[in-house]
Order: sequence, then structure tokens, then C-alpha cells
Amino acid sequence: MSDYETYQLINSLDTSSSYSNSAAGVGIWIIVAAILAIIGGILAYFLFVKAKTAPKNKFLVWLKDFLSFKVMWIETILKITYYIATIFVVLLSFSFLGAGGAGFLAFLFCLILGPVGIRLFYEMSIMFIMIWRNTKDIAENTKKK
Repeated sequence: MSDYETYQLINSLDTSSSYSNSAAGVGIWIIVAAILAIIGGILAYFLFVKAKTAPKNKFLVWLKDFLSFKVMWIETILKITYYIATIFVVLLSFSFLGAGGAGFLAFLFCLILGPVGIRLFYEMSIMFIMIWRNTKDIAENTKKK
């Protein structure tokens, strides 16, 4: 093997330059993505949220309401995650039955107090949504007509 072939073999094994090139590409893409996100956010705000004309298409009406946060998804998401978390804790409690000794007490503790704790947490979360909704209704009802 000649010196030149050895040099080429060593350089083909050196991947640090390709990693640094890809890291530089990622860094550039982060900057480009940030600039595009800023421009897109400003355009979406002024074209949909602050637009003076009402949209004519049903989808555009929905999009305007969605971007204006008139459509709130958090309550639905909270309810679904409550069901998932409660079912998970109830099923998890059965894993304590095979633990022996204090396993039955851990099973009862997890089976009873687990769902109660989850319920209290989700009720507090939904309470904030109810406060927001009631405050919004009061504000709409007290506007000058």
C-alpha cells in the first residue's frame, strides 16, 4: 500500500469533518427556521387574527377562531388524559397484589387514593378553565351595546 493510499484510507475514516459540517448545517437551519417562524407568526396574526374583514369560507372562520384562541382544546384534552391516568392507576394497583406482605395494603392504597388524587388534580385544572369561561361570559354581558 502506498503512502497516498494510506492517506486516503485515513481521511476516509476521519468523520469529524462531516460531523462539523452537519452541525453547521443544523445551526444555519435553526437560524433560518427562527426567522421564518417570526415572519409566519406576524403574518398569521395580522392576516387572520386582526383581519378587519370576516372570512367567507367555513374553514377560514374556524382557522380565525382557532388562531384567536376562541376555540379551546384544553378542556377536552384534560378530560381524555384524566380517563387515561385513572385507568392506568387502577390497572397499576393490581401489580401490587403479587408483592406479598404489604402488597395488599399498597394495592388498596393505590386503588382508592390514586384515582382520588388524580380527580382532585384534574378538578383544579378544569376549575381554572371554568373561571376563564365565566369571566369571559361576564365580560361579554357587560359590554356596552
